[in-house]
Amino acid sequence: MKKLVSAALAGAMALSLAACNTPQDRALGGAALGAGLGAAVGGLATGRAGGALAGAAIGGASGAIVGASTAPRCPYGTYRDAYGDVYCR
Repeated sequence: MKKLVSAALAGAMALSLAACNTPQDRALGGAALGAGLGAAVGGLATGRAGGALAGAAIGGASGAIVGASTAPRCPYGTYRDAYGDVYCR
């Protein structure tokens, strides 16, 4: 029961921070997820390291594109702080 409660709390905390990403953050996360999944599928499909590398390259590029394009937009626009970081208003 403790494992279920901890997993539910961890999931709720992760979901509460899901909208706090800039398009660059989403692109980076999408690239990492796409590269990992692409490498796994490419390696399993071909049985070679070359297939895994090609799958990682294709998955990373497409994951970055999809991640950046699905980032939530700020309703009131964005601004940059003194360090150049982008924030929602």
